[in-house]
Amino acid sequence: GPEHLGRTRPPRRQAGLIMPASLQPLTAVTAGHCATVVELRVPPESRSRLMELGLVSGTPVELVRFALLGDPVEIKVRGSNLSLPRHEAGQIWVSVPSGA
Repeated sequence: GPEHLGRTRPPRRQAGLIMPASLQPLTAVTAGHCATVVELRVPPESRSRLMELGLVSGTPVELVRFALLGDPVEIKVRGSNLSLPRHEAGQIWVSVPSGA
């Protein structure tokens, strides 16, 4: 019925939103560059912890560096440096300004 049609439309609308900036996992950001948190694609049990750390939609975040073997990832959020497991950082989707 009509409900089904409503569920098939949002992905097309959403596609238009990611045009101005590129949407990518935090782990794809180059060390030393900044991005803005867009979405946490993490399991519910991790979501509240990340949000308490300040990782909420619209928050600027800087990827400081990857540890020697690429894990953990050091980021800077609201003036604090945090280390996150690489798999978790990869579930945080961010927008990077065009040309960054």
